[in-house]
Formats: sequence, structure tokens, C-alpha cells
Amino acid sequence: MHKAKVVKSTGSWYTIENTEGEIHQARIVGKFRLEDIPLTNPVAVGDEVLYELEHLGETNALIKEILPRRNYIVRQSPRKKHQLHLLASNIDLALLVVTMVQPKFKPGVIDRFLLMTEPQDVPAVIIFNKSDLYKEEDIDFYQYCEAVYESIGYEVFLVSCLTMEGIEPVRERLKGKKTMIAGQSGVGKSTLINTLDPVLDLRTSELSDYSGKGQHTTTFAEMHPFNQGHIIDTPGFKTLSFNNLEPMDVAHNFREFFILSEECHYPDCTHRNEPKCAVKQSLEKGEISDMRYQNYLRILEEIEEQNYWERHRDL
Repeated sequence: MHKAKVVKSTGSWYTIENTEGEIHQARIVGKFRLEDIPLTNPVAVGDEVLYELEHLGETNALIKEILPRRNYIVRQSPRKKHQLHLLASNIDLALLVVTMVQPKFKPGVIDRFLLMTEPQDVPAVIIFNKSDLYKEEDIDFYQYCEAVYESIGYEVFLVSCLTMEGIEPVRERLKGKKTMIAGQSGVGKSTLINTLDPVLDLRTSELSDYSGKGQHTTTFAEMHPFNQGHIIDTPGFKTLSFNNLEPMDVAHNFREFFILSEECHYPDCTHRNEPKCAVKQSLEKGEISDMRYQNYLRILEEIEEQNYWERHRDL
């Protein structure tokens, strides 16, 4: 068998590149589909696999084995609510693109994204795009978000593909890394990638004039060579939900809450109504972000409203 990395996922077929740089179109053998795993796609871009050619002399291949992953990013499938969807694996960085305007900023999306990266200890970078469109109140709120997330150890960049503000620092941060880039539809993700590396020339689209919402430009996850490393472009999303987390998983992966939880009276404190809660005490003192705390409460409520069996699936 031969070794390769998965560079594109189109559903039933995968583009793989072997160690000699040869490209093959590959599919998984039947037994992968029969395993009792809650995944819509058992193979992710970034995976290392072992394969064989389907027939001697042909270019199509069969993926026989998925090699162990050092990490992976997974989300709830937008179409099959009881299953999970693998976005990427074996990455060095996860980059989330947001914007204050066009489309309007949703603060909860950052904390939901971080719930995908934090359990895997994948460093996350937050990009506020389209800064040339920001009004004074947008800049004020950006500065608040920057202070909140940098204070708990996340990197935040303000960029504009029109004025080139912040582009060079982002390009330098991604140098030599395998980076997954994600964002809501319409935030300018593909335009940002093209600005970082014009050679890639990814397809872009405008916001819908009718709805003001983004259009899905990227249909499938795909890896591209980028600045002595790679960048994995992923489809834009509308919402992020979690059928794979328990309430305590959420509590443990809001990193500043987890640090404070050592001082809570109860070891399984959910930081809501429990007495002697260190998180609530810090919130009252203004030491942690009320925005983050409100997002946390909303996520907990959503998870608890889901059916119990939906949340009990092992990867």
C-alpha cells in the first residue's frame, strides 16, 4: 500500500496526494461505511491514509486505512442533526473569519467556534475582516472583543482586503503552518485567502442583495499550498450546534471558566445557580466577560434541550 494525504473532499470521492506528489481520485472501501460512527464523512481533508490503485495502470484509488490523527475539527452536521461532520484534521492552526458588518456580527459565533478547537488543543486565531466598512461603534465593539479574547490567550487581527490593513501580520502568522480557515457565509473568507495569496484565485461571491446574507462559495473542504505550509478552505456555515457535548464539556472548554472552577465549592459546578461559584463571583466583579458568559448560558440551554441520545456518540 501507498501513503497519501487527503487534499479535497467532495462527499463520496476524495482527492489524495502521495509522497511523490502524484494526485489520485479515491473512494473509501465499503467497510468504512458500515462502522457505527456518527460521522457523515469518515475521511477529512488533512488525513493521512494508506491506499491502493483500484486497477493496475489506472489512476483511481481505494482508501484502505486512515492513519491516526493528532487532532481533528468536528461540527454537528447541518443536514443530519444526529451526526457529526469532520471539517479537517492534523492542523496547526484554526482561523475563524468574522466581520462586524455585511453580514452583521453575531458574537456567539466566536465562542461556538472555540468549542470546536478547544477540546483538541488547536490554537485558534480570530480575524475581524472588512475593517474598511466599520463605523465608530463597530470599531468600539471590535476593541472590546479584542480585549476579551486576547486576555484569555487567543490571537485577534483586524484586517481589510481593500486597504490591506493587517494582511501582512496574518500572512506571517500562517507561514509554514497547516491552517484550517472557517467562517459564516459572506464574511469574505475566500477573498481573504486570495488577498493573502493571489495565486490561489479562489471563487468568490457577493452578499445576496435580497437577504443581506452570505452565499456559499466554497462547497467542499480543500487544501491548498500556502506560504511554506498549507491552508484548508472549508464551506461557510450559518450556525454551529453541538450534539456531541455534555454541559460539563462546555464548562471545561471555556478556558477562563475552567481555571476559575478550581475555586468553586462544587467540583461539577455549571456556574449558573450553584452557591460559592467562583465564576459567578468573578462575573459580578467584572473580571470575566458578560458577553462570553451569556453565550455560555445559551449554549448550555441548547444542549440540555437536545435529546439525551443525540449527545452520546463516540468518534
